[in-house]
Amino acid sequence: METQTSPKDEVAEVAELELEAVIGFNDIILWHYKKRELIARLSLHKGKIEALAFSPNDLYLVSLGGPDDGSVVVWSIAKRDAICGGPAAGLNVGNATTVIFSKCCDEMFVTAGNGTIRVWELDLPNRKIWPTECQTGQMKRIVMSISMADDDSFFYLGTTTGDILKMSPRTKLLADAGPAKDRFSLGVSAIRCLKVGGLLVGSGAGLLVFCKSPSYKPIKKIQLQGGITSITLRGEGHQFFVGTEESHIYRVNFTDFKETLITTCHFEAVEDIVFPLGTAELFATCAKKDIRVWHTPSNRELLRITVPNMTCRSIDFMRDGKSIISAWDDGNIRAFTPETGRLMYVINNAHRIGVTAIATTSDCKRVISGGGEGEVRVWQIGRQTQKLEEALKEHKSSVSCIRVKKSDKECVTASTDGTCIIWDLVRLRRNQMILANTLFQCVCYHPEEFQIITSGTDRKIAYWEVFDGSVIRELDGSLSGAINGMDITVEGVHFVTGGNDHLVKVWDYNEGEVTHVGVGHSGNITRIRISPGNQYIVSVSADGAILRWKYPFPS
Repeated sequence: METQTSPKDEVAEVAELELEAVIGFNDIILWHYKKRELIARLSLHKGKIEALAFSPNDLYLVSLGGPDDGSVVVWSIAKRDAICGGPAAGLNVGNATTVIFSKCCDEMFVTAGNGTIRVWELDLPNRKIWPTECQTGQMKRIVMSISMADDDSFFYLGTTTGDILKMSPRTKLLADAGPAKDRFSLGVSAIRCLKVGGLLVGSGAGLLVFCKSPSYKPIKKIQLQGGITSITLRGEGHQFFVGTEESHIYRVNFTDFKETLITTCHFEAVEDIVFPLGTAELFATCAKKDIRVWHTPSNRELLRITVPNMTCRSIDFMRDGKSIISAWDDGNIRAFTPETGRLMYVINNAHRIGVTAIATTSDCKRVISGGGEGEVRVWQIGRQTQKLEEALKEHKSSVSCIRVKKSDKECVTASTDGTCIIWDLVRLRRNQMILANTLFQCVCYHPEEFQIITSGTDRKIAYWEVFDGSVIRELDGSLSGAINGMDITVEGVHFVTGGNDHLVKVWDYNEGEVTHVGVGHSGNITRIRISPGNQYIVSVSADGAILRWKYPFPS
């Protein structure tokens, strides 16, 4: 005979847990927050999951499926199982995209979206949920965000048209709406009720406002960088955190309403990462319009250089540390000071189809660039002038990586045309060409410089002889996806790779075997570097992440 557990028993069971729910691929992953342990994986939805909400006593979790699924499901936290579910919205309206639980009652929640606002009641004995459609009269709105008052008297809805609807969960009727004029630009993307009364409202244009019903006129406001995606209260709301689309997290004190940037990262695919010569304290990354310099031990951003409406493809530090050389998709090479970010010089029209790769020589007198059309160009850098020394036209497609020999007499370029070319930088002629059935993405000199290693879309890591371009050995670098980034230690004992399988791999150079695997990226790894002194490995990926790993061998 099955024993029934009462809601009170369930409260006791989940009281010890600090829960966190995360959306996975078609799954909801339930985590123990303090222990950082996975408690359960809840699978029922097909495709995307739009939103999640916990009940006030953590008895239940409600989840909202995406457009392909269209269902709302209530889960028992104690049993780690679905209680009931149903279609989230009616047939003649759009999808529901946001959900919130009552603050006082475990059996009531609200969903809203494109033309639909529903108050749901959970009927636990019959394992059913009963929806009631809310009435807004002639007003038709697409809801972006939702918040419930602490006493459940009203809930507030932020819309794409930039106004706020106030509704009663008891009567299911519209109480008021506003502001009548000066609506929030790009919609109300985040909204929170405060215990002291009033609302915190975040707009898609980055405006954060404290306002009150029914006028919803700003009482306090600040402008943040990027559309506001979330507002989280701390304690009674005396302090709160705000997240934006540009990967900024701000801390705001309610009394003075001033923001402090506490953490930031790239919000576009990171294209490149580079350390200055001889120091692991700093490194630079580039993504879309930004070049950022980071303090390695603290993960703090020290400098941001922005060129609007451009994409930075590659960066390198001059060996003297006095400039950051950058390659841009508008075909220009730009040099900036690493301390202030001041523009030092621009080489205009360096390449016809954008500059895709860049490298500098150790004497700081030359820059070697590669373009989307396949040309490799050698530039002479003087105090006041930047002069084209030679254009090397052998590659037929985009140059993806350039590495220079320590002596500055030779360099190697990898291209997506399936060739790697070793160039003589004294005579400015081709020394050797390497051919393979792949799109080369990365290349490295072994420190002794008699061999190079390459990789690309064929997932193979190949060792080549510099002298005659013959292949020495081939390794299977990945089971799935291209290898995009590669770096080797100064000693040449180990090297690292990263690519579309999202894994960081440390290899023994002589044995050709993987010694360590790093799991952490959720996007394709685009570039990877070992810090000078072999303290860290830093990998960057297409989802904007920068991950710093402890180097696994004693340095």
